[in-house]
Amino acid sequence: MGERAPDGSSKTGKSAKKAVRAEGETSPAEKATGKAAKKVTKRAGNPAGKPAEKKAASAAKETAPAKKTAAAKKAAPSKTAAKKSTPAKKTAPARKTTSARKAAVAKKVKPADVVLPAEAAVEKAAPVKKIAVRPPGGESPTALVRRARRINRELAEVYPYAHPELDFENPFQLLVATVLSAQTTDLRVNQTTPALFARYPAPEDLAAANPEEVEQILRPCGFFRAKTRSVIGLSKSLVENFGGEVPGRLEDLVTLPGVGRKTAFVVLGNAYGRPGITVDTHFQRLVRRWQWTDETDPDKIEAAVGALFPKSEWTDLSHHVIWHGRRICHARKPACGACPIAPLCPAYGEGETDPEKAKKLLKYEKGGFPGQRLNPPQAYLDAGGKPAPPLGAA
Repeated sequence: MGERAPDGSSKTGKSAKKAVRAEGETSPAEKATGKAAKKVTKRAGNPAGKPAEKKAASAAKETAPAKKTAAAKKAAPSKTAAKKSTPAKKTAPARKTTSARKAAVAKKVKPADVVLPAEAAVEKAAPVKKIAVRPPGGESPTALVRRARRINRELAEVYPYAHPELDFENPFQLLVATVLSAQTTDLRVNQTTPALFARYPAPEDLAAANPEEVEQILRPCGFFRAKTRSVIGLSKSLVENFGGEVPGRLEDLVTLPGVGRKTAFVVLGNAYGRPGITVDTHFQRLVRRWQWTDETDPDKIEAAVGALFPKSEWTDLSHHVIWHGRRICHARKPACGACPIAPLCPAYGEGETDPEKAKKLLKYEKGGFPGQRLNPPQAYLDAGGKPAPPLGAA
């Protein structure tokens, strides 16, 4: 119903329009949508020329309190038609709505096993990340390399004449002597091999030897039956597969009976001048004591220590470490008080630290005793080393 003036006449013209504007400006619903100033609604199918009162009434119904706003909005498409607004006001909300809907749909329909591009990049990058393994004792890799190389330099000054402590004149003799050195001393091998090589100087001779006779010669070395099978077997393999010559490749040497990586590197490094690390019992014990590695497998020790030094130093490094383990850094009673690398050793104090008592623990030339070779290099003799006595000497 339209409003009437006090005299009974209805409000028309400008006064009715002002009423509509006033109600439109104060409507909470119109403030929320930002269209209060321009929106004028018409009833669907309302003919032109209808009285202004009906327009005002319809406007009043649309500007109901906020509680009825939701219902009014739902009914609006069927009862009212909004005036055409500018393209910018129409398109901007539409774009936002579309993108929002797409995001919502993507979240709903994404299966559990489908990986989006961004997630795929993260999953691929995660396994690639590498965590550096810390050296034993919490030392940085750089500090470990520096300390290890300094130890090797110090040992090179202490043992400038370091050499393989097995007597040999050719690769075949070195190969057989190294196989025989397992579970015994180089000194005992050097005292035994002269009789063996005098009777069987070449692979062809040892390959055709009587095993019982060879066992009798090798008895002082211990495990003589197993070692007899090994030396006769490798001699036969050399004759049949390599023309009686000792191969100069690692992959060929390890195919021989009784020959492993340690024996192969001894032959390659000292008979052919090809660098290799000899991981014997002394080497394993000292590199763990010095915390160069905490590995126990010989192959892993070889890889870990080899990474600390240039390849050209591997053979001499092996000699330095083995010599130091035999003369000063013993397994049970290290002579810590007489050790030249004591300031660099994390295990200092495990042995005797008193200098006078430590000197009594030194062996071979450091303690004034003969070395292990019957025929040592001249440099060793010039440095004061003494040759070992032959087998059976008093």
